[in-house]
Amino acid sequence: MLTLYNFLTRKKEIFKPIYRNKVGLYTCGPTVYNYAHIGNLRTYIFEDILRRTLEYAGYKVKHVMNITDVDDKIIKGANAENKNIYDFSESYKKAFFNDIKKLHILPAWKYPDATKHIKEMITLIQKLLKSRFAYKVGGSVYFDISKFKSYGNLSRLKKRELKIGARVDTDEYAKNTGEDFVLWKAVRAGEPSWPARFAGEARPLWGRPGWHIECSAMSMKYFGKSFDIHAGAIDLLFPHHENEIAQSEGATGKKFVKYFLEGEHLLVNGKRMAKSAGNFFTLRDLEKKGFNPLAFRYFTLSAHYRSQLNFTLESLKAAQNSLERLWEFVLNLKATPLSLKPGFKSPKKPGFFPSGAVLIKVREAFQSALFDDLNTPKALAVLWNLINDYNKNPKKFDARAILGLLYDFDKVLGLGLRAVRPVRPPKEVLSLLKKREIARKAGNFAIADEIRRKIKQLGWQVKDTPSRPELIHA
Repeated sequence: MLTLYNFLTRKKEIFKPIYRNKVGLYTCGPTVYNYAHIGNLRTYIFEDILRRTLEYAGYKVKHVMNITDVDDKIIKGANAENKNIYDFSESYKKAFFNDIKKLHILPAWKYPDATKHIKEMITLIQKLLKSRFAYKVGGSVYFDISKFKSYGNLSRLKKRELKIGARVDTDEYAKNTGEDFVLWKAVRAGEPSWPARFAGEARPLWGRPGWHIECSAMSMKYFGKSFDIHAGAIDLLFPHHENEIAQSEGATGKKFVKYFLEGEHLLVNGKRMAKSAGNFFTLRDLEKKGFNPLAFRYFTLSAHYRSQLNFTLESLKAAQNSLERLWEFVLNLKATPLSLKPGFKSPKKPGFFPSGAVLIKVREAFQSALFDDLNTPKALAVLWNLINDYNKNPKKFDARAILGLLYDFDKVLGLGLRAVRPVRPPKEVLSLLKKREIARKAGNFAIADEIRRKIKQLGWQVKDTPSRPELIHA
């Protein structure tokens, strides 16, 4: 039984999709005006865990993630570089896809670009004008929040915080007040524009869409008037998700989304991330410091998605150490003779979970953690308890059964366990190792120690055994 915390009701609910065994999942994707920072990436990993857990539970998931390629920030950046918005954002768009691939985030079914769905946005705005949820002023179109009686329910805005009649044109604005928000912005100098033919206008209104209308139009194109889950970061709760509900339900009269899931902030050294504070990191920054991207994925799994998580380079190093220990354990299992003990069934296909009372209970514990609102810290604890039990008494378990179970867990964790392979030492390291052995046998231990240090600088450690020295990737 899968339970998820629904921000619409502020409580955990048993997940029941609109259509049996099928799930429509819409997640807010990147605004491609810069490289995604690690706070953004934490959100995308949380959304990936959600999608993987739904599939692990047996649902067929259609996942749509939008790409915002026109908004205030993109236009400002493009103008500063004297480029059009497409040329300006293209490199950031490519970088986003490279990042999520490195983080083992499964590709979505659709990645709709906002600029390729202007027609759908105009159609939706026309419906809002017709139903009198929207009005025109000076060539722009605004949503009238006073007409939508449940405005503020998602974000828990109180009526006294609604500024009836006040209007806001910017895409992002104050988090504690509700105002009439822009659906269509009148054309301005230095901005891209499209013609919108709204009823009652002799000529088209040239302009561009507001940010909020994008997600409503694109999600409704691919899922219809209603769908199951909308997920994003907690700072999108208001105004973005609140406005999406208002404009979508105002246009259709139908419930927009059944479940809203929001991921909490990632702090850096105890503070909100900001370039001015010197605590702003992208995945490229972490890689330059020698970290594997999957170490960051592992780090995010160590906290519940609804809990704030404090990032430090020391905590990331600890996560990388844990991940490497896990990979080493998997490598050792792969090198262990895989003759099955009595009581285990041979896997029929990769990832098939072998029988065995102890391991069945372990899998049930792992599943129980995930199905309790994606409790990844508890799921990781189940995994490490299994590894510790195996290390204490390896004869109690069968290596193939353990390996199959870890592969099963990794369908959700996404840590690349199936792809783990021994790292082959480069020729330079092998040559140094050979020279070190010659020096040791000749009794030149000072030279041998110096060569050991050189090998360590190249990322390898030497472990001397009674039969021969072994190289361990550091």
